[in-house]
Amino acid sequence: MNAADESFIPFARPDIGEAEIEAVSRTLRSGWVTTGPETRAFEREFADYLGGGVQAVAVNSATAGLHLALEAIGVGPGDEVIAPTLTFTATVEVARYLGADARLVDVDPVTLNIDPARIEAAITPRTKAILPVHYGGLACDMDAIFAIARRHGIQVVEDAAHALPTRCGGALVGTLPSAAAVFSFYANKTMTTGEGGMVVTHDEALAARMKVMRLHGISRDAFDRFTSKTPAWYYEVVAPGFKYNLTDTAAALGRVQLQRLPAFVRRREHLAARYLDALKGLPLVLPADAPAGGTHAWHLFVLRLSDGATVTRDELIQALSDAGIGTSVHYVPLHRQPYWQGRYGLRPEQFPQADKAYQRMFSIPLFTAMSDDEQGRVIAALRAILG
Repeated sequence: MNAADESFIPFARPDIGEAEIEAVSRTLRSGWVTTGPETRAFEREFADYLGGGVQAVAVNSATAGLHLALEAIGVGPGDEVIAPTLTFTATVEVARYLGADARLVDVDPVTLNIDPARIEAAITPRTKAILPVHYGGLACDMDAIFAIARRHGIQVVEDAAHALPTRCGGALVGTLPSAAAVFSFYANKTMTTGEGGMVVTHDEALAARMKVMRLHGISRDAFDRFTSKTPAWYYEVVAPGFKYNLTDTAAALGRVQLQRLPAFVRRREHLAARYLDALKGLPLVLPADAPAGGTHAWHLFVLRLSDGATVTRDELIQALSDAGIGTSVHYVPLHRQPYWQGRYGLRPEQFPQADKAYQRMFSIPLFTAMSDDEQGRVIAALRAILG
């Protein structure tokens, strides 16, 4: 059956129901649409979901959250941060906002997460932070990373955009002993606010700094000023801040999505298990599952062509498109991107694992609104192309 006979299966589709629509409508009718009571409630509920006594700071994107976290720990001109090359540019572009530089390193060939041995080798006297990315929803080797950070006296800020909810050694990402962890609520993530993110930290001083800096460096946010019994007009600018606050309309959506997250997790695990079983025997490298004590969020399902494949990655993507199936590639490594390549003189041979993976990888649809029949079509197409 060709694509014209069936609807196109997108790479991702947000799972939005009537409860989310009603929550947003109720917020619109309330007269308070910017940062206010819904955002405050969302922050409390998200912190409660993670547990561990963390504080949560809602922001308008994970990129904003990473920027705020690095600024709060004191990253500035002349500093360096270490991150994997196999990530989206947002992970390290925030360092450049602050005048710092990125030291990109290779990944583990099995997990595609940052390789701790490469972190150790990249540390210099300028290193201020390590930015591990929990790729696809699988936690990095955080025990090794924290040990390196302690040994060298540097901070860890987790890019947890893919990692809700991911467990590492039995603990949820977001409750680990890092300076901060940053989650994304972009449209294709495990839960969504459309655009948005959340920074979590155990450190009250960091949380306070990020709350000030997310809204122009003003010491009182709009909700405080316009609901206070004291004169509302007076405020103080205590730092040159940013405009990174989350709106109440987005937070209202997020609160309902957070309530549905346990069901979302179960659905993703079901779909991932079905893929792992059905795709065995094809010339594919299947994604690594979580080790004992951990769980995988299954934000992405990333496949790699193995040596026995008779088609190239690009030919396979085209064949899937012809069959009415959307795909993506996560990611074009940063060492292949013109800006990062040019700034640091990067070459593919410096990143053999990430570069080899990139040339063979593709991400197939996995989203909670996906039906078993839709998934069956993806499986059948892969078997027809590769079998």
